[in-house]
Amino acid sequence: MVLFLFLTHLAIGIIFTLAVVSRDAGVKFFRFNAGLAAILVAVAFAFRPTGEISRLATAGLLSLVVAEAAVVLYWATVGRALASIRPMIVAVAAGAGGLTLVLQALDVTAGWSPTVSALTVASFLTSAALLGGTCTAMILGHWYLVIPSMKVSYLQSMVKLHIVSLVLRIAVVAAAIFVAVVTWQPGLGPSFRHYAQSLDGIFFWMRMLFGLAGPAVLAWLTWETAKIQSTQSATGILYVDLFTVVVGELLAKAVLLATRVPV
Repeated sequence: MVLFLFLTHLAIGIIFTLAVVSRDAGVKFFRFNAGLAAILVAVAFAFRPTGEISRLATAGLLSLVVAEAAVVLYWATVGRALASIRPMIVAVAAGAGGLTLVLQALDVTAGWSPTVSALTVASFLTSAALLGGTCTAMILGHWYLVIPSMKVSYLQSMVKLHIVSLVLRIAVVAAAIFVAVVTWQPGLGPSFRHYAQSLDGIFFWMRMLFGLAGPAVLAWLTWETAKIQSTQSATGILYVDLFTVVVGELLAKAVLLATRVPV
């Protein structure tokens, strides 16, 4: 389940970014990203829940199929045909992907409190935005080796988007932890504070260190190097940044399923 959620969120996040990168990045850039998203969704299906699943999970899988079909169509036609309706194809893929995230969150939190469900929806949306933004920024930085004449402002814009998505992610995590701490009552089982102070809490602290603190420092370093137009240095930092974000989001899914706190 952790891998299914992670791969889905990474793929949908990449789909989101197809609409924000400048067309000057070239046909091959968009074909590569669309193909990567399609492959990630296909792999995610291999880890999908098996056996009897809820209606929400079924609806989430169906919307994911729509997103996959749309992004495959985009990949097959970009630079070749259907130029006039390609924005609509991206909109369908992104819309179906966003719906998938919402349905997944509601399915995972079925029977939980409405507040936790709402925070989990926000958590999944910001997780996808952070994963997709980081991955696309890294690929775009690498693309300056392919198209050296590309404006540095394109990379700077993606780094800004990455920073915004990280700030939103941190805000959602902080809200989730606050709600978990203040709403706990005796008799409801171990508190989240107890979990964080236990041996199992190491996964939570690793999530905070690798998934939030690390990317925050690396995003600032990337922005500073992008400002001086050092695209190769910025790309190198983004490789490390992507690794920390991936580790953090994998741990976030595991902590959510273990504690019902969408960190």
